[in-house]
Amino acid sequence: MVVQTAPVRTISINSSYLRAKRILDIAFTLLIAPFILVVGVVIAICIKLDSKGPIFFRQKRVGQDGATFEMLKFRSMYVNSDERAHREKIIKYMNGEKLNHDGKSDMSYKDVRDPRITRIGRFIRKTSLDEIPQFWNVLCGQMSLVGPRPPLPYEAEMYSPHEWLRMAGKPGLTGFWQVYGRSRVTFHDMVEMDIEYLEEQSLWQDIKLIVLTVPVMVFARGGA
Repeated sequence: MVVQTAPVRTISINSSYLRAKRILDIAFTLLIAPFILVVGVVIAICIKLDSKGPIFFRQKRVGQDGATFEMLKFRSMYVNSDERAHREKIIKYMNGEKLNHDGKSDMSYKDVRDPRITRIGRFIRKTSLDEIPQFWNVLCGQMSLVGPRPPLPYEAEMYSPHEWLRMAGKPGLTGFWQVYGRSRVTFHDMVEMDIEYLEEQSLWQDIKLIVLTVPVMVFARGGA
């Protein structure tokens, strides 16, 4: 008796779309570079005045097809913070458990009481300003403006073959999940949103998501 197994699903990214996407990444980043520098300097000063430690936080992340890279963020936590609690929350999130039970439906899957976060850290995380240094990752080609958020290595190790599909493209600063889901949706829903985005491969959709990210940041929707 021959046992047939279901074929492994794959996502193939169109080369023309990738070239156009890369041009958009570089052009947009250079266009807003003056704004990034000004805001970055203000945030850096606030971080140094708020708590001891470096301005930037460097963290190993998993990118396209499992390639690892060093992602940059503005430091939003106290130095030498224990990561074990965060690992436990990641596991809960991946299992579909809520991380916030205070009744706020738009923050159900976000830990809003993390004691490791500094005062200025709460503000820059809520408005996603802590992600600004990742424009450097975009220029280096490790990330794109739009795409799935890059997971931590220990998170990616727990992925199923289906969940690995969200790693078929470059990780991004923003995307379907960041604009339409964020802290309101489950891990399973996030994966499906990322896969849907990667399969669509529309530059117009990329531009639309970049524009829609602005009000998400300004009104701090789903951030913590």
